[in-house]
Amino acid sequence: MRRIELLAGILSAGLLRAQVVSPPEIRDPELRELQQKHFAELKAAAVAITAHQFPYRFYFSRTLDLNEDQQKTRDQRSIQFAKYGHQTVVQITGNYYAAYSDELMKKEERARRTFEDVMLPILRAEVPQLSDEPKMQAFALEISHHVRKKVLGVSGEHPENVVLVIPKAAALRLVAAPDEATQAMAVEEGSLFINGEAATIWGPMTAELAATPAPPAPAPSVVAKPVPAPPPSPAPTPIVAAPQPTPDALHALQTSYQDTLDKMVRELDQTAHFVSYAPPVFVNFHHSIYLQLSITTTIQAPDPASRYRAAALAFDEHIAHLIRPVLACFKEAPEFAGIDFSTTVKPTGQAVEYIFDVASLRCYEQFDCTGQQIVNSGFVLINGERVTLDLEGAER
Repeated sequence: MRRIELLAGILSAGLLRAQVVSPPEIRDPELRELQQKHFAELKAAAVAITAHQFPYRFYFSRTLDLNEDQQKTRDQRSIQFAKYGHQTVVQITGNYYAAYSDELMKKEERARRTFEDVMLPILRAEVPQLSDEPKMQAFALEISHHVRKKVLGVSGEHPENVVLVIPKAAALRLVAAPDEATQAMAVEEGSLFINGEAATIWGPMTAELAATPAPPAPAPSVVAKPVPAPPPSPAPTPIVAAPQPTPDALHALQTSYQDTLDKMVRELDQTAHFVSYAPPVFVNFHHSIYLQLSITTTIQAPDPASRYRAAALAFDEHIAHLIRPVLACFKEAPEFAGIDFSTTVKPTGQAVEYIFDVASLRCYEQFDCTGQQIVNSGFVLINGERVTLDLEGAER
């Protein structure tokens, strides 16, 4: 039993969430180097994808065509650099538990619905994070959905797989597309397959759409539970307006703060336990720039501890004690929106993220907010799922 727990901790060490493949697991040296180089960006994309509310349940997965009960117990680490033919791609595989009617929808219509509801939000989350890598040529998505049909008069469901491989330049145009016509033309530059057969989800409509643009496609939204704002500080620290999270802005902030970040890692590593292959990096989260800190937390709790108790203990015993030292590293008002404390909790192996904006962090720093208030004001994700965390209740 102890060996299993130790193995789980090793496999998940350094991950913001379980959906990103750990670099040591990738055998190809070039791909492993890319996975390690962009580990923080892959994690940030995973956070954004998980925060999105899909119409039906979606799981990252290394295996397609699983029923949902099987999926819940299988490996959900699927985000990785991979080879598709002669191309280097960022690959995401997942199972989407929508069930479409075979009688009411043709296979192209079903694939288009999955593209709009699942693939497009995923690309909007990952393309801005990874498009600057010169060694990567395309993005690849493998998504399985379900189809309801009758066979010999008996109704049943069976999986249907949709694969999209889209060149990097086309993906950039797709996620920035102001209308459906531009989306259609961008997708046509890639390759789309339904159950292994080449297909198109627009077909002859593409030319018509190009001539007569449709209304803009709605941007993906995230439904978040409203939480009370923390009480204001009597003497608030001024906060500099953060720039928009463009690739250039992320790079500029990284360059500007690199010396500060290196010093922070040296000075705080003994207490923070930073992950060596995932250094602090600025990422795009919820259309803002956050500083992402990948760390490891070891809690003192009787086994087995529930995931909520593990997350609560990790905050109280580790994360809460890092907030003030980390903020002290930034003498002037930060030029970013907040901090993402990304940790793997040992010995339970839970991947937990605590994402707080600067205002809430300052409120806690100045003893004007409790731990529960800052937790309520931010995002807490356990193994990729957003949760409401009751610190006191979870630790009982």
